[in-house]
Amino acid sequence: MFNDIGALELVTLVVLAVLVFGPDKLPKFIQDVSRFIRKVREFSDNAKQDIRSELGPEFKDFDFEDLNPKTFIRKQLNEHDELRELKELGDSFDLRKEMNEVADAVNGKNVSGTASGAVPGTVPGTVPAAVNGTTDPLAKRAKPAADDRPPFDSDAT
Repeated sequence: MFNDIGALELVTLVVLAVLVFGPDKLPKFIQDVSRFIRKVREFSDNAKQDIRSELGPEFKDFDFEDLNPKTFIRKQLNEHDELRELKELGDSFDLRKEMNEVADAVNGKNVSGTASGAVPGTVPGTVPAAVNGTTDPLAKRAKPAADDRPPFDSDAT
């Protein structure tokens, strides 16, 4: 409890207590404070016992320290190997690198020697029909020729 208090601080506290309460009232004050602390501890121990008895035998190993969210999460993370594996997977994933690659692809910057979104052997600015069975959604669409445009429907607009 008093791990951080050195000898000089303890002497200062004792001298200050003697000056504030006086040498004749100090022993009674110390007894009253120690009695109050003892009663608070008894009250808290009784409350814990009442809670344990009301919860039943299923919660006989219930620890009140688990109610602290930090302690609960730390305990759960240490018990589950799946969460450890998930953390290792998250550590191996470089989100910044992935976001930079996506941003480069969207902005059309060159990535590894080819135009982003372009397939080697295709005309830049056009969308290949299919790459491995799928079209590239990031590739720029070629403007259709004048005769390829759908007819203008004034009633639809």
